Amino acid sequence: MCVLLGQKEKIRVLVADDNHDILTLFSELLKLKNFDVIGKASNGKEAVRLYAEHKPQIVFLDVVMPDGDGIYALEKIREANPSAIVIMVTSDVAPTTAERLEQLQASAVVYKPFDINDIMKVVKELLAKSNASQLKFFN
Repeated sequence: MCVLLGQKEKIRVLVADDNHDILTLFSELLKLKNFDVIGKASNGKEAVRLYAEHKPQIVFLDVVMPDGDGIYALEKIREANPSAIVIMVTSDVAPTTAERLEQLQASAVVYKPFDINDIMKVVKELLAKSNASQLKFFN
């Protein structure tokens, strides 16, 4: 149970980063926070394929990756599900990158080096917003 987020089931997440060490560490930190890491990708195309296959509740994408970067993956995931929660985790601070992420409506952007507690705060806020919009839909 993900007590912090008030969920009875673990939140299913997908993590994509071309740096193997970051991918492994970040996945392990998420597991310690009781997330279910259902997929790990090392490039954007693999992230899109795993998203379609597993339908995770949250996607964490690095921006700079080979074979389809994070922006490519964000664009394709948005086409498949405009309301998907996609958190960009990057060290790319270029203004053009920030503009593109805003255009594609990234759910949030977290800059490396990151603190897992900051990521948990972002996740909690996004899930609360997502649940509130779902409640409005049903009322």
